Order: sequence, then C-alpha cells, then structure tokens
Amino acid sequence: MTNAAAPAVALSAVAHRFGALDVLGPLDLTVADGEFVALVGPSGCGKSTLLRLIAGLVPASTGRVFAAGTAVDGPDPRRGMVFQQPALFPWLDIAANVRFGLDERQVPRAEGDRRARDWLEAVGIVDFARALPATLSGGMAQRAALARALAPEPDLLLMDEPFGALDSLTRRDMQALLESVRQRTSATVILVTHDVEEALFLADRVVVLSPRPGRVVAEIVAPFAHPRDEKLRLSAEFLEARGMIERALAASRHPITEPESALQPG
Repeated sequence: MTNAAAPAVALSAVAHRFGALDVLGPLDLTVADGEFVALVGPSGCGKSTLLRLIAGLVPASTGRVFAAGTAVDGPDPRRGMVFQQPALFPWLDIAANVRFGLDERQVPRAEGDRRARDWLEAVGIVDFARALPATLSGGMAQRAALARALAPEPDLLLMDEPFGALDSLTRRDMQALLESVRQRTSATVILVTHDVEEALFLADRVVVLSPRPGRVVAEIVAPFAHPRDEKLRLSAEFLEARGMIERALAASRHPITEPESALQPG
C-alpha cells in the first residue's frame, strides 16, 4: 500500500559502482508525489543507473532507495519504465503489447482491452491496434511503449532517454504528446535525457548531475504552468532557465563544491 505521507521517491546517500569503478554518488534526492523530474548530466555520469536503482532492476552499492516510503528491493508493477528502444514483443500485435502488463496482473480481459484501447487512443495510434511492431515507425512504436507503461496505472513512471533515437521533428511531437498525456495520469515521472530543452519543456524540476561519479550539483525549478505549448520555447523566461541549466552543466565539469538547491530564474 502507498504511504500517502511519504515522497514518491527518496534516495539517501545512494552510490553505485561497477567493480572498482564508481559511477554514481553518493547522492540524496527526493521526488514529491505527482512531480515530474528530469535528470540531465554528461554521458557516463550514472543517470540511467540511477533510474535502474529506483526501478529495482539493480541494487545500490551503498545507501537506500525508497518508493512511497517502502525500501526498493526489486521490480514492482507500480513502477513502470520506458526505455530508449520500445522493446515491444515482435510476435504480439500492438493492442496485446499494451495489454501485456494488465494480463500479467490478471486484469479481466474485457477490462484490459478497454484500458489498452483508451491508452492507444490517448497516444494517437488506436488505428494500429492490430498491427505488428515491425510495421510501425520509430515514433509510433515509442507511442505504443508509452501506452504499455501507462496502461497498468503505475504510481511511478521512469523514462530512460525515451525519445533519444528519434529524429528532431518526431521528438518534438513526442514531447508534446507526453505533455498532453501527463494530464491524464497522476503518476510521478522521472525522465533521463541529454536534451536540456526537452527537460525544461516537460519537467517541474531539472536535476543536474556532475561527471562520473554522478552527484547532484544543481536543481532548477521550471517556473512554467502546465499545460505547456510550443510558444513557451521562445519565451524569455524559458531561454533564461535553459541558460541556467547549461551553465550548471558547464560548471559541473569543475570540482564539486556545495549543490545549488532549487534555483529559480528571475
């Protein structure tokens, strides 16, 4: 059962290493229930590793990871994940792929079909419900992967560079789609991305990590209301906030001092 008084995610002195290589932390991070947080940082700083620790796919080397007040000790259906590649089952049609998590949870078939169709409508590919994944474009396949992650109604949605393999125009479309879909779910979202503009357009808060081993060096609160549209990207407020993130990334390449907490433009 979810502890309503606890944050959606809390990391305490978390660090991770592969063999003798320190890749992450130690770091502390708290994500509020319903918050959308984006993680940005240099390649190899441990962003994806951090997401996998929260998902319970790998255990932290040191420190503790909590989700809704409970220690994470393995995968949980309340935590959905979307990867850079859609990872759809090639032998299942799109509707069956989206329904897969519901079938695993033994949701009645009629209810599973209804929820799968609702989410396929939400992501704009309901007409392809009976198509096989190989017939879909990259953007359409990622829409299906997003619908599959959301159909079980997870408390927490973890997204690891979900649009990184897409061309720039399709990526913009997917960002707009995610912003729209977000209005349909109360899930907390943590997004890993290398795209500063994407992070700022989508997130409530952008967390900047240092080079390996990744540590929190800045947190920039996005001062924009939802829903957001394309005009926001051209606003002076958006450009100022983007500059703050880019400066924090540049500064992170120098020795770490104290993190800047909850910076706000203006």
